[in-house]
Parts: sequence; C-alpha cells; structure tokens
Amino acid sequence: MYKILVADDEKNIREVIREYAEFEGHEVKEAVDGMQAVEMAKAEDFDIIILDVMMPKLDGFSACKEIRKTKNTPVLMLSARGEEYDKLFGFEIGADDYVVKPFSPKEVLARVNVIIKRNHPAASPAEIVKFEGLEINFTARSVTIDGEKANLTPKEYDLLFYLVRNKNIALTRDKLLSEVWGYDFFGDDRTIDTHIKMLRNNLGEYRKFIVTLRGMGYKFEV
Repeated sequence: MYKILVADDEKNIREVIREYAEFEGHEVKEAVDGMQAVEMAKAEDFDIIILDVMMPKLDGFSACKEIRKTKNTPVLMLSARGEEYDKLFGFEIGADDYVVKPFSPKEVLARVNVIIKRNHPAASPAEIVKFEGLEINFTARSVTIDGEKANLTPKEYDLLFYLVRNKNIALTRDKLLSEVWGYDFFGDDRTIDTHIKMLRNNLGEYRKFIVTLRGMGYKFEV
C-alpha cells in the first residue's frame, strides 16, 4: 500500500485519482492548492506526491521546488499544457514524471507504480513475525529473544522457520525430515527430536510454542 498526496484545485480530478488509488488499496490525502501541498509534504512522509501545475497560492512547479528543499519524495506533475518546455522545466526542478490532462486514471496509477518501484527498489518490507518476546525475521534470517540475538545453527533456523510458517499445523516427524532435511536424507526420528531439543534450549521461555504431539511429531502453537 502506498501513501499518496494528490494536490489539485479541481475537486473532480482529486476524487477520480482517489477512487482509483483506493481501489488498489492505497491511502490518499488531498491538498487544494500548492501551499497546502508543501505544508502537508513537510509534516508527513508520502510515497509519492501528485501535483497539478496550475494551482492557486502556489503553482505546482514552485511547490515541487519547495518540497525538494526538505524531501526526496517522488513527484508526478499534472498539467493541461503539454508543451515540451513545461515538461523539461518540470524535470529540471526535480519532477519524476509529467502527465498531460485529460488523462486516464489507470495511466496515472500505472506511472505511480513505476515511479515508486524505480525510486525504492528495495522498499519492500522485511518479513517479520513476533510472538511475545520472540521475533523472527525471515528476510534477514535472524531470531531475537527479548531483544537479544539468538545463536542458532543453520539447521535450527531451517527447522524453526518451517514450524513457524506452518504454525498451528500438526507436523509429523517424517514431514519435518522430508521438508527440512530433504527427501534424500537418511535419518530417523531421533534426528528431529535432537534438533527440537537444541532449538527449545536456545528459545528459552519461548520453547513453550513448540508443542510435542505424542507419537506423531510437533507443531508451533500460538
């Protein structure tokens, strides 16, 4: 979900962009003139700002220059004028793209997606889950216990991650062997039991989440 600021003195323009953006799951805030857009951009962080060129109090070009003094938020300019000079000037002052009115809302949203991905290629959030004081970061492949980094073996990480991704699901020892160790692993139930024991020791009080299913296997229960 992106947080978008739309600044345009035409209410119908703001509403149509909001409608399409919210349909895609984005959060939209509106400004009715350039001055309000600058104030909002300074007070909040947005993923992208859409600025109309012709606005009262402060035009879009001037608003873009003011925003650029404190923020590097991507800016998409809207204008009824499609002259090459206007477009080049917009790019010179820091605009990321320029769309000429009348426009298709779908095109605007498509450009918004491209701009944000181009400016934030690594902006996707880390995959993190937390159970009380136990925090598991799948992306960084790390585990912290009450703020302290746990020292797990590679296989203990694999085992814990698999249990967590399948939380509240009963997993047989054979299933754990095949999924965590691989189908070609020649081991027995003791392999699982030994690693579960070591994992529990490393998790301290949060060992409680790993539940033994007598005669069957284990599950991560929350």
